[in-house]
Amino acid sequence: MASTAIIYHNPRCNTSRTALKIIEESGLEPTIVRYLDTPPTKDGLRKLLDDAGLSASQAIRKQEPVYKELDLAHASEDELIKAMVEHPILIERPIVVTDQGTVLARPADRVREVL
Repeated sequence: MASTAIIYHNPRCNTSRTALKIIEESGLEPTIVRYLDTPPTKDGLRKLLDDAGLSASQAIRKQEPVYKELDLAHASEDELIKAMVEHPILIERPIVVTDQGTVLARPADRVREVL
């Protein structure tokens, strides 16, 4: 069982709120990172994605208006990372990090994989 947890959280997102509730119900008091207010650095985001086994193209919110505005459909992985750091709304959520691993908790029940 995990002993620590960090959740990259958007309180306006139902999936993120559900994942947070699952973590809390497991008995952990997670560190909550409101990534829209405190976005990760380029290297920090790359590490999160690498640890979760995700590419930037798998972890970017393609339905966000800024995705289309920036014409990111054919962008490189480095360009996507840069856009995600500059526009953190593009980062898919929630990302949960525990001592058991890192996961993009979509659907929210995936958080159980690292608890």
